[in-house]
Amino acid sequence: MSRLQQRFEQLKARGRKALIPFVTAGDPAPEITVPLLHSLVAAGADVLELGIPFSDPMAEGPAIQHACERALAHHVTTRRVLEMVREFRTKDADTPVVLMGYLNPVEVMGYDAFAREAVAAGADGMITVDLPPEEAEDYLQAFRTHGLDSIFLLAPTSTEARIRQVAAAASGFVYYVSLKGVTGASHIDIEEVQQKINTIKTMVDIPIAIGFGINSPETAAEVSRISDAVVVGSALVKRIAALADSPDKINSEASKFIASLRASIDNSNEAAA
Repeated sequence: MSRLQQRFEQLKARGRKALIPFVTAGDPAPEITVPLLHSLVAAGADVLELGIPFSDPMAEGPAIQHACERALAHHVTTRRVLEMVREFRTKDADTPVVLMGYLNPVEVMGYDAFAREAVAAGADGMITVDLPPEEAEDYLQAFRTHGLDSIFLLAPTSTEARIRQVAAAASGFVYYVSLKGVTGASHIDIEEVQQKINTIKTMVDIPIAIGFGINSPETAAEVSRISDAVVVGSALVKRIAALADSPDKINSEASKFIASLRASIDNSNEAAA
């Protein structure tokens, strides 16, 4: 059983929803990333999403674009990201780590080499934003061979045919993009999202995480009631960016924010139980 599957089953048994914070590896400096990941877990994160810096992050809004730029200025490569995961694993053998990025760096390494090295480092899954399932046969074969979960995106515009394609290809969980646009956008329509999630659940039998536009404890709580997991990215990355010149304060501020989300999600689901 994979770490992701085990974590989601543990949470389901306890009546809890997963909280998945996203940070860009190497932002604002490489030495900050691993201690930050440990702080996020201590504050209540169930799964970690670690972004691989990329020069053309087309799905990202300004916050994560700038985070990539800061990391790339420190020459943070894909292999350096895997080294960070390996370092994280020396103290945490249990928390699932999902990598997030774009296809180009994976292709540069080669699908088989990337999957093998990612699993050896301790990664559990990969979200490749710009890879549609109908073009992923070789990618999926390599990932399945090495036991790296392939996490695909669904969106408000996803057709029933696309949902079925993702259901057939995905493992670990499915990531639902709650609104049209790039990361960091806002104005989630919870009723609209719930209708789409209800449709997806008829075709997808693995956990569903919702991300994009989740920037407050209140929104996180609302989203948690209709999903298995809540992904928080830009709102956290913005807090990290605001303290780029005071790195000693980043862990405390990030932990405080994640703890507030954790408490709101738990309180909301306890009240609904």
